[in-house]
Amino acid sequence: MISDLITYVPSVVSSDLFCLDLFCCAGGAGEGYRLAGFNVLGVDIRPQPKNPHPFVMGDALEYLREHGHKYDLVHASPPCQAYTKAGKQWRKEGREYVDLIAATREALIANGKPWIIENVPGAPLRNPIFLNGSAFGIRVHRPRYFETSFPLAQPEVPPMKPVKMGRPIKEGDTVQPVGHFSGVRYAAREMGCEWMGQSELAQAIPPAYTRWIAQQFLYPNT
Repeated sequence: MISDLITYVPSVVSSDLFCLDLFCCAGGAGEGYRLAGFNVLGVDIRPQPKNPHPFVMGDALEYLREHGHKYDLVHASPPCQAYTKAGKQWRKEGREYVDLIAATREALIANGKPWIIENVPGAPLRNPIFLNGSAFGIRVHRPRYFETSFPLAQPEVPPMKPVKMGRPIKEGDTVQPVGHFSGVRYAAREMGCEWMGQSELAQAIPPAYTRWIAQQFLYPNT
């Protein structure tokens, strides 16, 4: 299980490693890189008062073009509403959502540093790997795909069956933190994002995902 490997990743920041977390929201992805030893800077177009890392409010791709060369690793989580199941109804009714995946990839390639793009099932990522909470022994159904500029092998991800939306959450349940879900503090604990509230958790990925990715980047033979 991936969780067995995670214990070998350093949980202290190295002054020599810097990760740029684009479209960072409340910092779930960034926290994984921090736990792996990176200094993390988050960038988002909206204020993120709960993000625990150094933060710049601004256009993520503009910041990447101007400052991306200063970082050892760049993570990007461009908006996903164009591909989510939750947004399907609104898309059918004519609502349009920004799709920045292609533009993000182009900017990352132009920057020339190693990179990761994270997004939801259905997003047009190229040869991505798939992660979910079951790969890390955490009871959170948060399926996500990751496209990387460096080799990343697909780990084993056992299937998960979350509790139906609206039902009370009890200890041991697998939760799916989307929308106005119940069991907020339970989900925050399981995700490893205890500084977040309901709205932040609904947008976040567990730090375990990016901590593992950082491990594969730093120690590819482990």
